[in-house]
This record gives sequence, C-alpha cells and structure tokens, in this order.
Amino acid sequence: MNNLSEIINGTRPVLVDFFATWCGPCKMQSSILAQLSEKIGDKVEIVKIDVDKNRELALSYKVQSMPTLILFHNGEIVWRKSGVQPLDSLLEIIHQLNH
Repeated sequence: MNNLSEIINGTRPVLVDFFATWCGPCKMQSSILAQLSEKIGDKVEIVKIDVDKNRELALSYKVQSMPTLILFHNGEIVWRKSGVQPLDSLLEIIHQLNH
C-alpha cells in the first residue's frame, strides 16, 4: 500500500486496521469496524492493511500483534491499541477527536 502516507496526511482522521486473514480476533474486529463505519459515516476513513501482504509497512509501524488499530490525524498517530477494540471505545475515541 504505497499511498498510505497520502491518506493519513489528509485532513480527515484515518483509522488503520493492521490485520491478518488467518487471525480470528481480526475477523471479530472487522465486523466491529463495519458497525463503526455505519455509525460515523465519513467522519473517519477506515483503512485495512493485511500484514502478510504489507510486511514492510507493518514493520515500519512496529505492528507485533493483530489486530492493531492506529488512528492518525493530520499525519500524526493520536491513538493506538492492539487486540479487539469494542465499538463503544472506538466511538468514544473518535468523538473526542472531533470535538
């Protein structure tokens, strides 16, 4: 994914989901992110990155476990967590960012 830096340096916040297709918790996180997308609309862009297909990118962000979620705003990391994150927590983080 060569255009990630372009995406994260935009004006809209970007939530990046580093995942693996073989990862059970990643599948759970994926459905939570789908719900999140429905609730927040275009307030935050959600980008999914397969760590097996983008090893260099995962290494550059020091992703060691999946899923790892990183929230960028104006090109800066403003929040980062590994493991499945509940919908309520994600909504709260995004709400704080937009206020």
